[in-house]
Amino acid sequence: MRRRWLPFALSLTLAAAGCSFAPRYAVPKSAEAPAAYRESSEWKVAQPGDQVSRGAWWNVFADPLLSDLEEQSERANQTLKAAFARLEQARADTRIARADLFPSLSATASATRTRVSPNSPSYIPGYPTEGNDFILQGDLSYEIDLWGRVRNEVASARANEQASAADLASVRLSIQAELATDYFGLRSFDTQQQLLDKTVLAYAKSLELIQSLFDGGAVPLSDVAQARTQLHSAQTQAADIHLMRAQLEHAIAVLIGANPSIFSLAVDPLPQDATPPVIDPGLPSELLQRRPDVAEAERRVAAANAQIGVARAAYFPQFLLTGAGGFNSVRASDWIDAPSLFWSIGPQITMPLFQGGRLVAQTARAKAAYAEQVALYRNTVLTAYQDVEDNLVALRQLETETDTQSQAVEAATIALELSLDRYQGGIVTYLEVATTETAALQAQLSAINIRTRRINGTVLLVKALGGGWR
Repeated sequence: MRRRWLPFALSLTLAAAGCSFAPRYAVPKSAEAPAAYRESSEWKVAQPGDQVSRGAWWNVFADPLLSDLEEQSERANQTLKAAFARLEQARADTRIARADLFPSLSATASATRTRVSPNSPSYIPGYPTEGNDFILQGDLSYEIDLWGRVRNEVASARANEQASAADLASVRLSIQAELATDYFGLRSFDTQQQLLDKTVLAYAKSLELIQSLFDGGAVPLSDVAQARTQLHSAQTQAADIHLMRAQLEHAIAVLIGANPSIFSLAVDPLPQDATPPVIDPGLPSELLQRRPDVAEAERRVAAANAQIGVARAAYFPQFLLTGAGGFNSVRASDWIDAPSLFWSIGPQITMPLFQGGRLVAQTARAKAAYAEQVALYRNTVLTAYQDVEDNLVALRQLETETDTQSQAVEAATIALELSLDRYQGGIVTYLEVATTETAALQAQLSAINIRTRRINGTVLLVKALGGGWR
């Protein structure tokens, strides 16, 4: 009769095993994607963008040295290695959680000799006080996951693993972008250094000339002082550029996993006509599919959602199937014989009756953690749109600045030529010449800086778009 109930009981157990107290998961609603970016005017029909390449995007700059440095960072950057190690930990955590889906089996073996006190209440008169105890035992334990606690732990671990994978992609992209901006910044300093070296040489010759004129009584001492001030100021600027270039070189060394003490890059100024490549930002509807930080934030939400199911399951009984079996004897000679066999098997139920509010607090904490991850996800989405808009407007305005600054450089050059003519004609003092020379130098330095900002703005736009481009 009892055997007839066995299939029914088994079916009931399997049906109950499908129960889960985690809320039905859905990606949280975030800011609605606009039809177009505010700072861009080129649009097209949205296409799925989750397969857009995030690979060697730096090749769009057609710079072999940059490509080589990026490949070195992929192999040797220690921050990237640490992120990969975190991913390996998350993968191991998933396997650890999955282990609870299966029975656990352990074995113990012991051989002991003991002596019982004849004065002990447990001593039986007539029995020897000394004896051996040989035990070989296996223990079985299996939790029947009726309420989905284990399955939700696995789901949470798997979501955290996926979040770690997205974090690795985000770290990789950040390192690649930082390396590119440092590299172009270093080449910009080379351009500025080249300009300042020429300027220092020109100022030194001017000082010699003015000193000769002063010695001949043709110009006042103030002209000599002004020329000397101008020369030393340019030398100071050149030294400061050298300092900043060295620091960027050290930063690049760390990014590619090299020792800054032995790493160096040859001087390579940016060409005067260097312009960044054009990057198609695509549509806002594609952005959330391409940004690894958005994917990471969404997976953290999923993990927190599963933890609510784990907390809720703690309200209900825990069903365990336990068993033990092995051999026990007082003699080694018949330790493994059939008469020495023992076993036990049976269910175990643990029911929480009073926890002092612990279970309620755990559930409240899980819900609050979920709300936190939802808020972080939505903020990540908003930040993603902000990053793209910031870099789009920066590129547009910097393009305008490039044109106006070119005109400023041209005007400053003309003003300098006129000032020199006026000085040679004795119409003005050297102060006017020094002022126009300084203005011309600053205009040229600003033009170099704007050109570098445009290139780095393009790098940051690629980063903001998730590493892919069209």
